Amino acid sequence: MRIFVWTLYDFANTSFSIIVVTFLFAIYFTETIAEKSPAADFYWSLGTSISMLITACIAPVLGAIADYSAGKKRFLLVFTLLCIICTSLLYFTGAGDVKTALILFILANIGFEAGLIFYDAFLSEITEAKNYGRVSGYGFAMGYFGSLTTLAIVFPFLQNDLIRETLPVSALFFFIFAIPFFLFLKEKRVKRVPEKSYVKIGFERVFFTFKNLKNYRNLSMFLLSYFFFVEGINTVIYFSGIFAKKTLGFSNLELIVFFITVQSTAILGSIIFGIYADSHGQKKTLMITLFVWVITIIFAFFVETKELFYGVGLLAGSAMGSSQSISRSLMAKLTPENKKTEFFGFYSFFGKSSAILGPLVFGVLSTITGSQRIAILSVLFFFAAGIFVLSKVNDKPDLSAE
Repeated sequence: MRIFVWTLYDFANTSFSIIVVTFLFAIYFTETIAEKSPAADFYWSLGTSISMLITACIAPVLGAIADYSAGKKRFLLVFTLLCIICTSLLYFTGAGDVKTALILFILANIGFEAGLIFYDAFLSEITEAKNYGRVSGYGFAMGYFGSLTTLAIVFPFLQNDLIRETLPVSALFFFIFAIPFFLFLKEKRVKRVPEKSYVKIGFERVFFTFKNLKNYRNLSMFLLSYFFFVEGINTVIYFSGIFAKKTLGFSNLELIVFFITVQSTAILGSIIFGIYADSHGQKKTLMITLFVWVITIIFAFFVETKELFYGVGLLAGSAMGSSQSISRSLMAKLTPENKKTEFFGFYSFFGKSSAILGPLVFGVLSTITGSQRIAILSVLFFFAAGIFVLSKVNDKPDLSAE
């Protein structure tokens, strides 16, 4: 029951990811709000990069504060509501409202991404280490099932060209299905009486962890690897819909079919690779998924037709959910038990800070060259670097600094 309630939050929050970040609002922003400006890709990449920069800066401190105060659930609620409210307000943006739309999107994305710090840190509370891979996979699979459900709900809106109306629908979906998490999932709380402000405690603990990162070699190397390969994943997420629309001429309805394809294989990939990881090791399984990403990017560069791009979607889906879920379970395995949320703050820091550079590089290259195909090649570097650094990681917990 605890695992199901935990995964239900993944089911809820992916309504924001698929509608706002990956698909409908991303296209609505570049085509309607930015009025198909040559700089539209750059504006979108700027919004994603700023939101990720802010999240990256606050993530480690938030994690440390939550560890000390045992307040993961409370922090998650605040950021969840921030995302839901700002997503709803995006409904009121239209042609020319670039600045307003970017501010609201930045706030909503901060709410979404910062909330994941606290959500991810619950993994070690709901299951044993030997099951991290499959349980993390269940969460991502449930998330992609949530994406499929959201797409089914908004399909009639798309048929009637009601793009803006999907934004409050996404917010409502997130709100309704996140409720069970806050009502029924109990947090393992440790009562402490702080001698100083939580913010000061947070900064002190973060500084101490940074100072002692050399004692967590596996963890440090994994975080560096994660920084690189999630750079590529985030760039694909933020620009896949725009690429399909602008470069290959997909209609909105064709994009629905495409993303249903992606989400379906993502569900299977998350479950299958999650189970495989528990039996054969997270590192080995993660390596496999990253090589699938490399093949996917090369395939996408050469694709000229819509039909072949569905093949890209099948590959991307199988690697997308599995690489992220296995990363989360490997992170949980390598992290000392008494610093789970703090280190998941660093996990988020590396993930969010990586999402600053990748989308920005894509947006700048696309704007300068006028070709999204050239821009997509930049993603290969990030996956190659991630694979190289990951090869140096030992698939064992860091215990020396506990």
